[in-house]
Amino acid sequence: MEVVIVPDAAAGGELIAEAIAALIARKPDALLGVATGSTPLPIYRALAARVAGPAHLDVSRLRVCQLDEYVGLPAGHPESYRSVIAREVLEPLGLGLDSFTGPDGTSEDIPAACAAYEQQLQAAGGVDLQILGIGTDGHIGFNEPCSSLASRTRIKTLTPQTREDNARFFDSLDEVPHHVITQGIGTILQARHLVLLATGAGKAEAVAATVEGPLAAVVPASALQLHPHATLVVDEPAAAQLKLAPYFRATYAAKPAWQGL
Repeated sequence: MEVVIVPDAAAGGELIAEAIAALIARKPDALLGVATGSTPLPIYRALAARVAGPAHLDVSRLRVCQLDEYVGLPAGHPESYRSVIAREVLEPLGLGLDSFTGPDGTSEDIPAACAAYEQQLQAAGGVDLQILGIGTDGHIGFNEPCSSLASRTRIKTLTPQTREDNARFFDSLDEVPHHVITQGIGTILQARHLVLLATGAGKAEAVAATVEGPLAAVVPASALQLHPHATLVVDEPAAAQLKLAPYFRATYAAKPAWQGL
């Protein structure tokens, strides 16, 4: 696991967007896994700037897939993650829904929808780079504490803390769904490159437990310790509880440029 400490969220977004651009240059039809919420927005803004800017990054063949989705929100609801991704990722990059795949949170048969999404990811050749955020309780995707480290795409019940964290996107806490479809930890670990962005002091405890704590289901993000190519990009406040922060700074400063992120 590589830990990269950056000055702020904008710097983290630029760094990850650069890695995505390098991936697209190597593999124009790469499958990019995207996360929602406020944390990854700097990544999407930086990537869109590369598309619109002088470099004219060509994303016309890029494919985008979803990490998780609320269960029970009506189709087209502005806070469904399908709508959020269309608004924050696809439209700024000039991509249509034909470039996108995700689980169906409106299905009457949720287990079947979960199995279908697993099959879609496999048929697409697997995720090349998966963007992740981290919850204050250490969850990734919506794999709440004590999720199986071998879990596949499935329905999960959100903790009260997660619902409270997400209530800012709704008019009230009562409107936040209780259930989601999420890629399981085992599914996430199959991506070729995992990139987790964490910003703000509120994530510092979860980041430290993920990086320096034991591998434990109670901190789902600690499963990234098992991955051969996992990168954590954290700003200064989110890195505040890392005991090995000086080591992480030194190793990144000495990293050969050809290695990339």
